Amino acid sequence: MEKEWFTDWFDTPYYHTLYKHRDYSEASEFIDNITQFLQLKPHTSCWDLCCGKGRHSIYLNKKGYKVVGTDLSEQSIIEANKNANTSLDFYTQDMRTLFRTNYFDVVFNLFTSFGYFDKRQDDVHVFSSVYKSLKPNGLFVFDFLNAQFVRNNFVEKTKQTIDDITFHISKLIENNTVIKNIDFNDNNKAYHFEERVKLFEKSYFDSLAQECGFTLIHKFGNYQLEPFDLQTSPRLILVLQKR
Repeated sequence: MEKEWFTDWFDTPYYHTLYKHRDYSEASEFIDNITQFLQLKPHTSCWDLCCGKGRHSIYLNKKGYKVVGTDLSEQSIIEANKNANTSLDFYTQDMRTLFRTNYFDVVFNLFTSFGYFDKRQDDVHVFSSVYKSLKPNGLFVFDFLNAQFVRNNFVEKTKQTIDDITFHISKLIENNTVIKNIDFNDNNKAYHFEERVKLFEKSYFDSLAQECGFTLIHKFGNYQLEPFDLQTSPRLILVLQKR
């Protein structure tokens, strides 16, 4: 079986170097906004699905919630586990496989941690796993890119120098997929990695949600929880509830 592109890229330190500039203050603001909007009670049981090194899991935990973070990257989970405590745990886990049953009050899938798989059935497995992991009436906070906004603001080539490494990034859209080629040199060795993220429309998630038993209860277009606008909203944020 051909290896999926993310199995190596997410586990390399260069992935974290390239994306270390991400605006985590904006991420924290979103978590503040959405947890307040949903009026989550202290000790709410949360699953941070695709948690990376656990930055958002840690923030949720500091807000008083009981948090479990999972990620496919073993190296990320090793790093995240340095922050584990009695109400914060981390595990290596593929998001397509069932993790726990009737366990969580809320599942968070944040900052476009989806759209990586070639087959729709894999996406169904993700939504089904989340559904089964939730308690009755549990919530799924799903944060994805707005495909139309990406198309409207597409930049084909960029260059970034981070920690003395110059990343040359070229992007194209092919078959409704953003394909990002990442090339750089480090210690006189050339590296090449590729990212692929599907440009899914809201209708695609509507069908997944319906198939797996979810009801859409809220929809937002950015981390300030403003209404979704197809042309101008940078994000597509859905709050789904287990029926």
